[in-house]
Amino acid sequence: MPLLACAALAQDVQIDPRTAYKINLPPEGPVSLISADWGQSRATARGGATQVDLHSTLMLRNTSNRRIRGVSLLVLAQDVTPGGKASVTVPSLDVQPGESFPIRLDLRLMRPLSSAQGPLVEVGVDGVLFDDLTFYGPNKLNARRAMLAWEMEARRDRKALAAALESGGPEGLRKQLLSILSRQAEQPQGSMQVARSLPATNAGVGKTQEFAFLKLPEAPVELVSGSARMTANEASAPRVEVQSKSKRPIRYVELAWLVRETDGHEYLAGTLPSEISLAAGQRATVQKENVLRFPREVSKLTAFPVAVEFADGEMWIPSRQDLRDPRLAAALPISGEEQRLAELYRRKGLDAVVQQLKSMR
Repeated sequence: MPLLACAALAQDVQIDPRTAYKINLPPEGPVSLISADWGQSRATARGGATQVDLHSTLMLRNTSNRRIRGVSLLVLAQDVTPGGKASVTVPSLDVQPGESFPIRLDLRLMRPLSSAQGPLVEVGVDGVLFDDLTFYGPNKLNARRAMLAWEMEARRDRKALAAALESGGPEGLRKQLLSILSRQAEQPQGSMQVARSLPATNAGVGKTQEFAFLKLPEAPVELVSGSARMTANEASAPRVEVQSKSKRPIRYVELAWLVRETDGHEYLAGTLPSEISLAAGQRATVQKENVLRFPREVSKLTAFPVAVEFADGEMWIPSRQDLRDPRLAAALPISGEEQRLAELYRRKGLDAVVQQLKSMR
């Protein structure tokens, strides 16, 4: 009987890909659709909802007159129900006008059976970032902020590798790339789970403990004080007081957590993003009811800023000078752009990386 009940609750739904999936790309927008392959996608009825397992490759074309550096797609099965929408963001692109490029969709969405009208899933552009750092799109899921930060990080790291090429020639660049590959292979990875709200069973658990800060000289904010309730492998309800060092108003601050375990192993465990209203020179408090869970016992928690968004939309990220702090150099993972270029070197050789550095300045 239980098996029959489960079968009744999970049944494949017959769908027509021609009507079940809709791509919404404005004709005046910077990208157009060349093709969409929905062959591996499926829908399953589960109780009062339809589970959509989306597996597709979209082939798009840059129809603008500028290079595209990043694209974020909004994938929508239902706008209200939890699990009804998602996004797919692809940074570190270099798509010239007229060029085509793929975006892979591998998502699971939920849609109420009562929502019988219209396509099963709709895909649209949430944002496109160009090489001049201008942005197109509705930005419903704050795609602009993330893509701009990634692009600034990529430019920072490409500039550092280009400087190694200029000062040390091809062998200087090769040395840097081999160092990246070596660090990537040797660097242990930590992990952290974040619970968005504080469970009642954890309320009041642990001892309130001040945590440390790393000061980044060029950061537009300074962390003044901070605390969290700490147990052996958990930090809950973090609270940080930040002060603006900038003359410009700030609307977003993202802090990173540097975790040291009892055996001395230190790693970057995650970030604490926060919308904030911070006027020039003023202080504000970042406070969350999150629980940060670590895989092993923690002896020290350190916070530092990794991204700041000003009210005019401009972003700040740490410079290479900021990241020379010995603790950060040892604990921070290899950046996405460093990984990409090091992998390009491993697969295609040094000349391919040199060409990338020259073309993406």
